[in-house]
Amino acid sequence: MDTNDSVHGHHPNRLLRLPEVLRRFPISKSGWWLGIKQGRFPRPVKLGSRSVAWSEKEVDALIARCQGERHV
Repeated sequence: MDTNDSVHGHHPNRLLRLPEVLRRFPISKSGWWLGIKQGRFPRPVKLGSRSVAWSEKEVDALIARCQGERHV
């Protein structure tokens, strides 16, 4: 990992909980879950019986892909 990444708070293997995901990708909770069901958004990582999170790297890739589609 690049040392600049850790200095600036970017950890590509970090897991994000749903509130953080929705701050980065503003959509409703139901819209987010529908996108997962439809295969458009990344699937969560199960942390426990009632706890999930998402790979920061996958969320960042989704955002980059969506931004790229806007410029096409």
